[in-house]
Amino acid sequence: MNIQSKHTADAETVEEGLAIQEAQDKQFTDEMATETAMQNTLLTPRFYTTDFDELDAIDVSSVREDWDKLIAQMLADPNKGHFKKNEDWDQIDWDGMEPELKKEFIDFLISSCTAEFSGCVLYKEMKRRGNNQDITQLFQLMARDEARHAGFINDALREAGLRVNLGFLTQAKKYTYFRPKFIYYATYLSEKIGYARYITIYRHLEANPEHRFHPIFKWFREWCNDEFSHGEAFALLMKTDPKLTSGINVYWIKFFLTAVYATMYVRDHQRPAFHKALGVDPDWYAHEVFTKTSKLSEQIFPITLDIDHPRWQPTLVKLHRANVDIAKAKEQGGVGGKLRQISASARAAACFLSLMFIPSKSHKVPESVRMEPVY
Repeated sequence: MNIQSKHTADAETVEEGLAIQEAQDKQFTDEMATETAMQNTLLTPRFYTTDFDELDAIDVSSVREDWDKLIAQMLADPNKGHFKKNEDWDQIDWDGMEPELKKEFIDFLISSCTAEFSGCVLYKEMKRRGNNQDITQLFQLMARDEARHAGFINDALREAGLRVNLGFLTQAKKYTYFRPKFIYYATYLSEKIGYARYITIYRHLEANPEHRFHPIFKWFREWCNDEFSHGEAFALLMKTDPKLTSGINVYWIKFFLTAVYATMYVRDHQRPAFHKALGVDPDWYAHEVFTKTSKLSEQIFPITLDIDHPRWQPTLVKLHRANVDIAKAKEQGGVGGKLRQISASARAAACFLSLMFIPSKSHKVPESVRMEPVY
């Protein structure tokens, strides 16, 4: 079977999955989708690089039992072949879709594709550079999964006449350097909040199928289980070094928790038509996802954010308004627009600091970090 006739869902390695993507990119690509994916702002997904030698030096002996179970589960590859269209894939009238919904949904798909692929790029690079068999095997498996996810989203985009050129992104998108511990915090939370987001939408649409305006949501359960497994891997990596979740690093954990939650809230409130079509109130959705993620993160983080604090929700609302004003100021341009942008940015920074100074909740971390998806 030649590469053009294969599907990313059936790829057994990240290299095979990316080769299939590259072959498809030669047949069909779209500048608008790729240019959108290339953007670098506080709210758009980024590509990361790190100290790969430090990652390669990790010793997983202290978590060997849980580690081997997780690797065996990922090697079994229960989702192989899942991420492709089948008889459950409904035909969508893209031209007949309400314009604002279409715009926001395409933005959601491009952002999701970029986020999935950013993980693929990081994990693949670790696998390429490392010599530690435990670590390289893990990152190879996670890169395989992320390549499948990105390919599946690109399939959905192609129906709308769009496609993100993933090979071009790899070469052209700006990379942000993070120390390994920051990669752990950020990526762990990205995977766990991804699980919470996808499973919340999946369960909502399971109970309210009339709001399932696109078939891709039917694939969210298996998708979020991949996210869950990747989060488990990073929890185990952090468990190998107790210093990562104690002392001064607890403040860094609080920073990343706050940043990830606040970014999600602001980004989701930029898509009102998308959430209306889903039949979801963005404030309810945010609190539901934060609640799930906080509960899950207790497996490795010694603190959770107090999302029920009287200052939490009002400050998120103010942060969202400041972000809206920043966007309007950029559109205005000129000296007046620049001054408005500086003022709105200062308000946004003050909101973030206010969120950071809400006292967090402490708890004892369990001996074993391993969890199973239950939502």
